[in-house]
Amino acid sequence: MSQSLTLLTVLAGLAVTLALFTLLARHVRRRGTAGGALRGALAAHDEVWHGTAADSYVELQVQTDRKSPLPDDRWKRRPRG
Repeated sequence: MSQSLTLLTVLAGLAVTLALFTLLARHVRRRGTAGGALRGALAAHDEVWHGTAADSYVELQVQTDRKSPLPDDRWKRRPRG
């Protein structure tokens, strides 16, 4: 009896935990609140444990924020005159 009660308690705890994670995932998908926070947390982790990964993250952020250059007409083929 006590073994089945222990097993039932563990399974109930697992079911409650999975239900809470499901509700959390639904909430995050609906509101879109996980992107920046998760990216920042992973960047902090990489900065501590993986120095080159943090450098790559910073470089990607710089490239993302950089504006694209204006088109240059000098390289277009012109008809010979």
